[in-house]
Amino acid sequence: MTTEKDTCDGHNPNPDAVEIVRSKTCSRQIMEDVAATFKILGEPVRISILHALSINTLCVCDLAELLNMSHSSISHQLRILRTARMVRFEKQGRKALYRLDDDHVETIIQTALAHLTEDGCTTDRRNK
Repeated sequence: MTTEKDTCDGHNPNPDAVEIVRSKTCSRQIMEDVAATFKILGEPVRISILHALSINTLCVCDLAELLNMSHSSISHQLRILRTARMVRFEKQGRKALYRLDDDHVETIIQTALAHLTEDGCTTDRRNK
């Protein structure tokens, strides 16, 4: 049963509900940083790189081969991801091996994949 207090006509906000949410909401700067993160993640090539790195540590050559792209294109995308603290690299001789910066990045990728697919990896529900 809906009471008058439960309905919203667009003109009478529930001050208690608003205050609860306001007290738990992050700052505007944090929201802008989150939006910037999603903007970076809005490029399919970057998502592909992050997904690949969630599976294994790879060098630029490996990623270029995997994604059928030039080394310079991959390097450019990795530079953006490094600046955003999503990936890091470790030098092994002349090679730079890339990995995800931390578990949070993997969680973001895996959660998005699980949301869109049944198996969290390769199934495309749009084709079913």
